Amino acid sequence: MTQRSLRGRVAIVGIGETTYYKHSQSPDAEFKLALKAVLAASKDAGIDPREINGFASYSNDRTDPSRLSAALGTKELRSTTMQWGGGGGGNCGAIANGAAAIASGLADCVVAYRALAQGEFGRFGKAPTAPTIAGDMAYQAPYGVLSPGQKFAMKARRFMHENGVKQEALRAIAMASYHHAQSNPRAVMYGKPLTESRYDDSRWIVEPFHLFDCCMENDGAAAVIMVPAERAKDFPNRPVYVLGAATGSDHRVGANAHNQPNYASSSFSTVAPHMFRMAGLGPKDVGVVQSYENFTGGVLMALAEHGFFKPEEANEFLQLDNLLAPSGKMPLNTSGGNLAECYMHGFELVLEAVRQVRGTSTAQAPRNDVALVIGGPMVTPVSNLLLGSEATL
Repeated sequence: MTQRSLRGRVAIVGIGETTYYKHSQSPDAEFKLALKAVLAASKDAGIDPREINGFASYSNDRTDPSRLSAALGTKELRSTTMQWGGGGGGNCGAIANGAAAIASGLADCVVAYRALAQGEFGRFGKAPTAPTIAGDMAYQAPYGVLSPGQKFAMKARRFMHENGVKQEALRAIAMASYHHAQSNPRAVMYGKPLTESRYDDSRWIVEPFHLFDCCMENDGAAAVIMVPAERAKDFPNRPVYVLGAATGSDHRVGANAHNQPNYASSSFSTVAPHMFRMAGLGPKDVGVVQSYENFTGGVLMALAEHGFFKPEEANEFLQLDNLLAPSGKMPLNTSGGNLAECYMHGFELVLEAVRQVRGTSTAQAPRNDVALVIGGPMVTPVSNLLLGSEATL
């Protein structure tokens, strides 16, 4: 390990979340949701929340860390970081930034968090209504491409066409999330299983995405508490270590809309190798995956770009039995993911990866020493994260 690495230097010692609600149904304001999640994570870690001195978030989270620090009564505020970029591409980046603050000595105890109350501030995924539009939307809105689903469907369709990927591969991803949600009482879709016929008969949103290929919109909050590795065993839970993390995008992903060189991509072709290099691990070392599903097509491409299969092997790999815990070769989204547990902009995926390494998931994978989290496929920048047990260090 070199000094320019997070591997084994920071541990996650606490996780917490609120009840997850359908969008606009939270009885609490967004700020209160964030406080509840941080307090729950503090209780899980057995730590006084006043000891927190660093805050990290992403996607322009509205819960200001100075205000949050004051409400928690923290003794001092030393670090505040916000991962640039919209949507859920920064869920792992927030963990990486918080871990970097600890590893560099800028903070001693950092909470990373995400909070959403769409009844208070409006629905996140709604098409823009502003009278002027800039950036890539200026190239799309005049042609009726208004929503993320429309934009990302074209990338997924290109990838599927070029590699002969069948609709059944996307169906398997969706069904894996819903299957695991049936074991998870926290999941919004708990008690609402998905069958092949229900998937096939559901309406198209934008081809190749059926209704069940698209993430939910939810209210709630989630938080993770990190400390230096040398303090990891001072807390009651089995420590979970940061092994590797990366953020960024491929060459010219920010070019004018739909004009980047590697078009049929989840944006991980250059990012994934950096994460594996930092961790000193490869795809074969990963026992369980939590992949952000804005849409199932992004999961398809992200898994390929992380090296779990070649693009032309997607139909063979993405069989439902392969994706289920405990018997599948690569259990996927074992709490239900964005599709069936909650769309907390993918931060709930980080909490589930921690549970897997701890051995406390409601759908435990047999190989759980190394858990991968994939954040925000097809957006820019994206981020990813490898978490592991003490045995992996």
